[in-house]
Amino acid sequence: MIQALANPSKMQKLSTIHFNPELSEGARNAVTVCLRVKPNEKVAIITDEASKQIAASIAREIESVGAQYQGWILEEHASRPLRSMPREILDDLEASDVSVYAVFAQPNELRSRMEMVDVVNRRKIRHAHMVNITERIMQEGMRADFLKVDEISTKVWDIVRVAHHVRAVTKAGTDISLEMNGRHRWVKTSGIITPERWGNLPGGEVFTAPEFVKGTYVIDGVVGDYLCAKYGHLRDEPLTVHVERSRIKEIFGNNKELEDEFWKYTHTDENSDRVGEFAIGTNIKIHEIIGNILQDEKIPGVHLAFGNPYAEQTGATWFSSTHLDVVGTKFDVWVDDRQIMNEGKFIFDEAG
Repeated sequence: MIQALANPSKMQKLSTIHFNPELSEGARNAVTVCLRVKPNEKVAIITDEASKQIAASIAREIESVGAQYQGWILEEHASRPLRSMPREILDDLEASDVSVYAVFAQPNELRSRMEMVDVVNRRKIRHAHMVNITERIMQEGMRADFLKVDEISTKVWDIVRVAHHVRAVTKAGTDISLEMNGRHRWVKTSGIITPERWGNLPGGEVFTAPEFVKGTYVIDGVVGDYLCAKYGHLRDEPLTVHVERSRIKEIFGNNKELEDEFWKYTHTDENSDRVGEFAIGTNIKIHEIIGNILQDEKIPGVHLAFGNPYAEQTGATWFSSTHLDVVGTKFDVWVDDRQIMNEGKFIFDEAG
């Protein structure tokens, strides 16, 4: 049962919230390039107290194109962490053409996001997923030329979708391999969002649910979900994960609290320790780890996620209630026998 926290007549309107004008360029990119909002469309903006200034900047750009929107600040409708998405928000999604989710993640809220995404997928809403969005990300990753990012993402997708084998290596100690047999799809999420496929913003990755993964992955970037805000950049205390038959075999690192919490998170259910995502980041606007998974996972390189395989997109046939991304740095990547990346830089020309 969701406990209502505010009278609807006292709900704060996004249009009354002041925001840093430096957010406007990224917001304009989101509305006009990534989502391509039209004047005759209805937009649902879901945000929270931590992210409402960013949501307000997006609302301003929606107003500029002449579209209608409904803004929702989660704390005005339910207690946090959310046990489930408030019914009034889901009902508004049902009547929307476009949606934006700009919210700072709290522990155990994945279920509420899945409820929202279920509506998005069924209604084919153009949906921008902006979990843990910050002003820095709005001024960095969200200022990318997403048409260029889409061009690079398409090149990567064209290469990997027919591949059988991908190998990723770093000087930090990563040596991870993926085997494919064609059952699962590769998905491009470049920041150009369509009714067929929602995407994270900032965009820039090509991913699949891998059928077989083995090797070692050194997390010297960040871990995802709420652990990201808690532990930040892992450059000085990397966490190493050993994977056998697509499942976590062991983990080790100097930060024992992170090690314990990571292990607990990835053993929430029977598939939480299974590699559910193998992704290649393609946002060339991003050059360094900043300690925020939303942007950091798009840096050119390879990242994994343990848990939910986004079956509705990848064609995977299994499920997990969790999804934990992990990001390393400075990858060399080979697809079959073709090298496409050297220390985090694409080398398509050299690859032929």
